[in-house]
Amino acid sequence: MSTAISPTAYNYKVVRQFAIMTVVWGILGMGLGVFIASQLVWPELNFDLPWTTFGRLRPLHTNLVIFAFGGCALFATSYYVVQRTCQTRLISDGLAAFTFWGWQAVIVGAIITLPMGFTTTKEYAELEWPLAILLAIVWVTYGIVFFGTIVKRKTKHIYVGNWFYGAFIVVTAMLHIVNHASLPVSFFKSYSAYSGATDAMIQWWYGHNAVGFFLTTGFLGMMYYFVPKQAERPIYSYRLSIVHFWALITLYIWAGPHHLHYTALPDWAQSLGMAMSIILLAPSWGGMINGMMTLSGAWHKLRTDPILRFLVVSLAFYGMSTFEGPMMAIKTVNSLSHYTDWTIGHVHAGALGWVAMISIGALYHMIPKLFGRAQMHSVSLINTHFWLATIGTVLYIASMWVNGITQGLMWRAINDDGTLTYSFVEALQASHPGFIVRAIGGAFFASGMLFMAYNVWRTVRASDPAEAEAAAKIAVVGAH
Repeated sequence: MSTAISPTAYNYKVVRQFAIMTVVWGILGMGLGVFIASQLVWPELNFDLPWTTFGRLRPLHTNLVIFAFGGCALFATSYYVVQRTCQTRLISDGLAAFTFWGWQAVIVGAIITLPMGFTTTKEYAELEWPLAILLAIVWVTYGIVFFGTIVKRKTKHIYVGNWFYGAFIVVTAMLHIVNHASLPVSFFKSYSAYSGATDAMIQWWYGHNAVGFFLTTGFLGMMYYFVPKQAERPIYSYRLSIVHFWALITLYIWAGPHHLHYTALPDWAQSLGMAMSIILLAPSWGGMINGMMTLSGAWHKLRTDPILRFLVVSLAFYGMSTFEGPMMAIKTVNSLSHYTDWTIGHVHAGALGWVAMISIGALYHMIPKLFGRAQMHSVSLINTHFWLATIGTVLYIASMWVNGITQGLMWRAINDDGTLTYSFVEALQASHPGFIVRAIGGAFFASGMLFMAYNVWRTVRASDPAEAEAAAKIAVVGAH
């Protein structure tokens, strides 16, 4: 038996910074979501100004919730998990700090340029070339910090959560750089390096894998660390987690063409995207089942632990949305669902139910440890947040399902003489109640973030940073 103790502390400073900004951007991004949802109920809220129209604020909303809120959650948790599972400090404090400030600069750039109408018009890739280049530099630096830390690890084994984080970092870099290849004509205007159907295909190869890697694989890395930690149980099947990893990253990259059914894309490419999307159900559910089964013998904890409840309900939504996605990729279903609010409902089942809930659960787990507290300031406030988030998500997705199927059926209804039964405006009028329910659901979810902010503020205010640093000391114990 030999014991070696290192006095080196983990770098918790950058984790704290990203964790706090996750909450800040969550409030702003979700608040903006509620505002633009309200614009669809009351169009006067566009204010007849170019900067506040739905068309300009909607891409800002998606960038804030995906890259600002989701991105900061991924940075915070990956830096936390990689240090603790590799039992070593981040390879460079300076580069880690650069990723924090660089990422915030990209987000501020989005807040300035998108309402002004500077956009590539590509979904989830709207930022014009100067910001896209800055984002690429920050992201490559992130990869250097993450993989450099793994290289200098004190443990022999690389924990599976790090495999998921690693894949998400590598693939996101590839997607971003390839899809953003463009010809600048001015500081705020560029044209894609691709044209026509090729441009569409590369955009949706990027767009769906922004979902597949940024919003799924990265958050699965989170799941594989925080669910077992909070449940105080080992992961149900480590072997399944490895199979889940390789199956997921092998299949996901092929699913993009299902966004382009019934378009100019070659039919074989559409069919390949559909087939891969259906097969994708297997690894997705493998991961969901692995997370759920980790609670074997610990289900009673859900009665008293709202943090675990966030994590487990996020898995339930992950299972539901990864069943719904492959189903919507089937051409006949897609002919009904595409361009309707059903797609919006599906996206938010994943975004609110899976991504936001697992991020919130992970933050509630991490923040006391980062600030030297035994637990969050108030467990009852976490409970309140949980119910607001859950009710808000259900209201949101149910209203969008009803709206989407209504729209799909009204748009395809034809009279005996071949003319359309309903005008577009009639479908819009039928959608109005759903728009109201969606705005209410979003308001529920966003208000939960305000309770979180207060809870985090009280926890941080009562914190003892010296105690947190002491808790971050590494003790590497080797038994032979």
